Amino acid sequence: MSENAKLTRGSIPGHLVSQTLPMIIGVAAIMSIGLVDAYFIGQLGSEQLAAISFIFPITVAITSLGVGIMVGINSVVARALGEGDDDMAARRANFGIVFAIGCGLVFAISLFVLLDPLFRLMNAEDALLPFIQTYMRPYLMGFPLLLAIMGFNGVLRGQGEARKTSYVSLTYAAANWVLDPLLITGAFGFEGFGIAGAAYATVIGWLLGVGMAWWLMRGTPLPVDFGLLRRCSLTEPMKAITRVAGPAAFSNAINPIGLSVLTALVAVEGQAAVAGFGAAGRLQSFAVVPLLGLSGSIGAIVGQNWGAHQRDRAKQATLYAGGFCIVWGLSIAVALFAAGEWFAGFFTDDPAVVDEFARYLTIAAWGYAGYGLLIVGNGILNAVDRAGWALAQSCFRVFAVMVPFAWLLRGSWGSDAIYGAELAANLVGGAVAMALVWWILNRKPAGQTA
Repeated sequence: MSENAKLTRGSIPGHLVSQTLPMIIGVAAIMSIGLVDAYFIGQLGSEQLAAISFIFPITVAITSLGVGIMVGINSVVARALGEGDDDMAARRANFGIVFAIGCGLVFAISLFVLLDPLFRLMNAEDALLPFIQTYMRPYLMGFPLLLAIMGFNGVLRGQGEARKTSYVSLTYAAANWVLDPLLITGAFGFEGFGIAGAAYATVIGWLLGVGMAWWLMRGTPLPVDFGLLRRCSLTEPMKAITRVAGPAAFSNAINPIGLSVLTALVAVEGQAAVAGFGAAGRLQSFAVVPLLGLSGSIGAIVGQNWGAHQRDRAKQATLYAGGFCIVWGLSIAVALFAAGEWFAGFFTDDPAVVDEFARYLTIAAWGYAGYGLLIVGNGILNAVDRAGWALAQSCFRVFAVMVPFAWLLRGSWGSDAIYGAELAANLVGGAVAMALVWWILNRKPAGQTA
């Protein structure tokens, strides 16, 4: 194995802590952007808050496609280092960054063309479409910058440099914190741009994040060197990355696609239900930050050890990660169940929105442990080059559990059916993911993966 495969040596619990804590900080910074956006946009009015609630699952979906590409880069870099092939790791790393930027352009153009039909399909009211368009157009123009960050972070994660990825996330999140009040509601005599200001702040933050990532890559064993792409075949790194990134991208996007379907169903219940559902979903995203951080760090740990044929270490990491998901998920569910209305007060003072916000947390929060097992399980499957299995079980969770549950019970349960559908999907999805992971990790070796 390569000397740069540092996660193949030392304490597994120690690696989990050292890799996950920076990821938690980075993910918390990213999630805080949504909370800060929702807070200042909520000051503009309930229509703007409802509009951002429609936008949220779509932006999460296309960002999840980018996360899938990052996971693919992470997986192939980590396994190449574990196998002892630093040259292969360098080729895959630099190709991955260019590939990510190209995908960002394709995603942005595609969604720009489909903007109005997509949100009409989600049952967005005509009065909300101008707000949605005003936000999404500048957001999509800057989207390739976010994919560039995903590419850099994939390379850094694959090397076990989780701390540096947190610096990148903190850079663009901090820019958003500073710019949101100025660009959304205005300050110091400046009127602000309303809901579009949130998009401008995000894009400026991404630009700064790209600069930070480029600078941090210089001090790693796999620095940016696009000259490597001229001296080798691009077929090998493209196949290796897309074999994981393709299924991983769709696997990550399946969850927010399901959320988009739920948003369309809850829209039938009225604008207050949409606003409460969307705002509570943003709080939920922040509450599960440690689980998201763990799902991001587990790939490099399992991937490097899998590449080095150290299966016992990979299984040990899986057990520790699963135990943490259960403990954290249940603990945070108790807190949100007890203080749902108090948290709602940060976003709105509309009684109908507050009631929907609290009802969502009362029901859906009990599935957070299952959600953690699901996303950590997907991270492990992607790391061991079984991204197709991750995609299959994610599709099962959404299309065989979540959507049918919500569709069949909405008529009698109302918005509670949508919240219950998310709970059922997380519990079933988490159990299926862990069973699948454990089965794959215990199978007899079938030869070294590429």
